[in-house]
Amino acid sequence: MRLDQITLENFRNYAAQQVTFHPTCNVICGENAQGKTNLLEAMVCLSTGKSHRTRADRELIRFDQEGLRLEAAIHSRNRDFVSHIDIGFGKKKKITVNQVPVKAASGLSSVLNTVFFCPEDLQLIKEGAAARRRFIDSSLCQLRPRYAAALSEYQRLHEHKTRILRDCADRPDLIATLPDFNLRMAETGAVLIHYRARFVKMLSIFAAAAHSECSGGREQLAIQYKTVKTVIDPFGDQKLLVIQLLEHQREHHYAEVSSRQCLSGPHKDDIEVLLDGLSARSYASQGQTRTAALALKLAAREIHREITGEYPILLLDDVLSELDTRRQEYVLNRIGSGQVFITCCEEDRLHSLLKGNVYRVKNGIVTQQ
Repeated sequence: MRLDQITLENFRNYAAQQVTFHPTCNVICGENAQGKTNLLEAMVCLSTGKSHRTRADRELIRFDQEGLRLEAAIHSRNRDFVSHIDIGFGKKKKITVNQVPVKAASGLSSVLNTVFFCPEDLQLIKEGAAARRRFIDSSLCQLRPRYAAALSEYQRLHEHKTRILRDCADRPDLIATLPDFNLRMAETGAVLIHYRARFVKMLSIFAAAAHSECSGGREQLAIQYKTVKTVIDPFGDQKLLVIQLLEHQREHHYAEVSSRQCLSGPHKDDIEVLLDGLSARSYASQGQTRTAALALKLAAREIHREITGEYPILLLDDVLSELDTRRQEYVLNRIGSGQVFITCCEEDRLHSLLKGNVYRVKNGIVTQQ
């Protein structure tokens, strides 16, 4: 899988830009606030249909413009594809692959997968559960269209149920609508748990191997999937998962009405990362948490290869500057296969270590060195 060319029109600080890339390594350098991260963001959009930095598409459109266009020439599954996104211009978002309209972002993910890694992700272990769920969801939505559809529906149901709980004090009649929402949330939630449990199992295997290599075998990493307590076996039959989720909802019904919050469901799922049997979030040092975060991200890349047969595009946004020399060498040694994009402020050292193209970004203009 490789991204051969990208075209940006009125995207963030890019007016009009077309860039052709090297099939293996692409180093993108430049000072801060020139557009390096924006370029990687466009690649994520062409993979997932949305930005990882904002929920509002309007924020992606260049100042004082009415809309944006993104286009990517991609080689995937031994075929050539052209993915295209139009946002704005007074119309609904339009997504096409080889000029054929696609209704869901899974149409984009079927031809281009990305793993995005930025300095904030180095705190993935220490952050709250929401950050780790986003990490899982980002990978699964690209790999499993059914998961992406279930997640989208579950999020809509969750938002609607939350509004009901907030309004039911003034409108008690709304309580009668909750059973229908609870049932559908349990059904879609069972799909989420089904896929998350299997993804975390694979993640644990690949991350343990990556962490052992990076730490010199001094520590043992393990990952445990945490979901609602009534789910005894997340690998069990989905019909049984639905029953167990409904049981958890019944247990929390009065607490939800009282607190006006949705307290039951896989929207509270988490993964616990353990180092030598101890919680990494509670006890790991900064160096240990960074090594564990590296292991998770690189493991996600390996899972993509395992499932699709191809490495996803790896996007490293100024990550190497945040790592010590040993961890830098580890990352660089692990990215020999597949296509990688690395942003940095100065390319001298990277250019001597990696073979590929070097680009400079200044004021939203990309030039090849």
